[in-house]
Amino acid sequence: MKFGPVPVAEAAGHVLAHSEALSSGRLRKGTVLSPANLAALSAAGLTEVVVARLEPGDIAEDEAAASLARAILPDPEAAGLRIGAASTGRVNLHATRIGVVAVDAARINAINAVHPMITVATVRPFQSLPERGMAATIKIISYAVPGAALDAACAAAGGALSLRPVTRRNAQLIETVIGAGPPQKGRRAVAGRLARMGVPMLPDVAVPHDIAPLAAAIAESEAEIILILTGSATSDLHDTAPEALRAAGGEVTHFGMPVDPGNLLFFGRLGDRPVIGLPGCARSPALNGADWVLERMLCGIEVTAQEISAMGVGGLLKEPPSRPRPRES
Repeated sequence: MKFGPVPVAEAAGHVLAHSEALSSGRLRKGTVLSPANLAALSAAGLTEVVVARLEPGDIAEDEAAASLARAILPDPEAAGLRIGAASTGRVNLHATRIGVVAVDAARINAINAVHPMITVATVRPFQSLPERGMAATIKIISYAVPGAALDAACAAAGGALSLRPVTRRNAQLIETVIGAGPPQKGRRAVAGRLARMGVPMLPDVAVPHDIAPLAAAIAESEAEIILILTGSATSDLHDTAPEALRAAGGEVTHFGMPVDPGNLLFFGRLGDRPVIGLPGCARSPALNGADWVLERMLCGIEVTAQEISAMGVGGLLKEPPSRPRPRES
């Protein structure tokens, strides 16, 4: 592609690079100039305009963006994503259902390394999206790109993006109570998290903050994912909630995470059902580490200790107003 000024008389078929004011309105940049456009430019007193001139082998911006989108999503329905219409060199990809976005960062990086005018921006890996939420945008920065560069980008693109849908049909919250008081605030926040993912919440259960009654409630739960919110924070791998899960016949997979707020989370399994010990900050609707674990598990994605350890980069989240003690005294 060649870029620069040309006489108006020689601009037919080229792409207008900058919008021009005319007596009849405004001729917008990106317009492929027709003889009528040239006549209007001349009537406005212009003798030359800045244009982009496509060379043999160049692919126009909209066609290039659409081609790259199809390479990223060869089967959009199976990927759970929809390809939007191309306009001004941009194509957006939207979720067709609730879920979390699986991103192959190596493939996205490979696409973006091919040519500086070919770009793809995605949400962070495993970000949750509502139906119709935007997962990625493809933008061809210039008015055209070399066909060879587009071919290379498309070759790197297959399987770079997909939406993992929600697979768990329900969840239950079990709270522990210290003394005779009612459960602490938290039901509404947890219910809101589940509602956002389209997962019904079974009737919540409250039991004394002791191993035996909590173990019984865990064992009796019929939910596909069990959430535990204790009246006193879990501060050790052998504290009340982890021990109750073991007593119920389950296992604890991991305790603690390098995300703040959210450090005191633990998770494990009861048979084939995930169990999450929520940190106290889950009583607030603000983003915390439990969201990252809960959203993945609701979508049937196994979370490993190694993945938890990798959450520290970017794991310093916004200080929620409900936090009882600041990080700094």
